Amino acid sequence: MEQDIRLDQNDISTIREMLSSSGYADEAIEYFLRKPNLGPLKGADHVTDLTGPCGDTMRCFLKIDNGRIVDAKYQVLGCPGAISAAMALADLVKGKTLDEALQVKDRDIFRRLVQIPEQKQHCIRLAVKTLEKAIREYNGLNEKPTEGEKVCPCSTSSVCNAGK
Repeated sequence: MEQDIRLDQNDISTIREMLSSSGYADEAIEYFLRKPNLGPLKGADHVTDLTGPCGDTMRCFLKIDNGRIVDAKYQVLGCPGAISAAMALADLVKGKTLDEALQVKDRDIFRRLVQIPEQKQHCIRLAVKTLEKAIREYNGLNEKPTEGEKVCPCSTSSVCNAGK
């Protein structure tokens, strides 16, 4: 039994108010509400998944032409921080070469989002690590952990506890 859930303006206002009071800037809220780069990308040249220590999972789809990202989309199972981070990152890398896309860092996404709650900043790291993994795999550079090693996608996050 599938229901079609549509949000009316009151619902959107309530969501916007809740996110704002939680520490999200208007820019981050817009990415969450509009979700401009959410969903599968038909004809993607590469697709990869990564799950963060908090359980959020991202799937990155890349369409590449002559070494340049012509389109990028994400599927996200996660919180508003994860969704807004992935949406902003996809916007930031479209039109860039693969090498240029690898130069996009957490701070670039944070600047685009302006502000998200401190406890959600690891979501930005997960989006970046998912993109980096996709590009490495596309280039044939799979990094495999040594046996027994835990790989944390947000190893620079102060809230990460995956390796503990």
